[in-house]
Amino acid sequence: MFNAESIVYNWIKRNCKRNKEREVFMNKLSMSGLFTLTEWIARFAYVNLLWICFSVLGLVVFGFFPATVSMFTVIRKWIMGESDIPVFRTFWNTFKKEFLRSNGLGIVLTLLAGLILFDLNYMKVDNGNFLQLIHIPLYLLIFAILLTVLYIFPVYVHYNVKFIQLFKNAFYIMLINPLSNIVMLIGMAATLFVMRVLPGLFLFFGGSITSGIIMVSCYLAFQKLEKKQKEAQSL
Repeated sequence: MFNAESIVYNWIKRNCKRNKEREVFMNKLSMSGLFTLTEWIARFAYVNLLWICFSVLGLVVFGFFPATVSMFTVIRKWIMGESDIPVFRTFWNTFKKEFLRSNGLGIVLTLLAGLILFDLNYMKVDNGNFLQLIHIPLYLLIFAILLTVLYIFPVYVHYNVKFIQLFKNAFYIMLINPLSNIVMLIGMAATLFVMRVLPGLFLFFGGSITSGIIMVSCYLAFQKLEKKQKEAQSL
């Protein structure tokens, strides 16, 4: 005998059970996502503290560049899927291994920064209208140099190349990846804005988040370049 009441009751029961299972699943998914987010926040805070501590360990002058190379090395491994690496050991081993070479890079970058500051001060003093037109190519050159410097550390940790080749590769990759440049600059500008509003965050995320934005942008550019090279070799 057809029993509409029984059919409706069973239908409601089945749907309530499904809804409950769906709700439990969504709660688990939400908790899992929250846990993952918290874990990555802790990781970036930890590597940022290591960066500060090791910079101080090298008296800042000799510690900043090895610590920065170590931080980029750790973040690069994370981006490549090696999320379970021993962070401290990786950081410390890289710091020791790259101490001399990275400080050599630091000397070159410091001299380059000094040259740029000298040029900027010279152009600031010179207020002639005609000479200001001449300054435009210099500003463009300085901007290109600064963009190239942003690629230096990612290229350093990703490719095993000599000093001269390091700068040449960084400049070349910067030149052919305008989209990565834009993403990098927007990300860094957003980070700087947040740090200015909440300066206390710099202690925990100032270096690591900035390095993460730079490394992700550069890694996508590296993959694009390597894909083009493989396609060219296959022809």
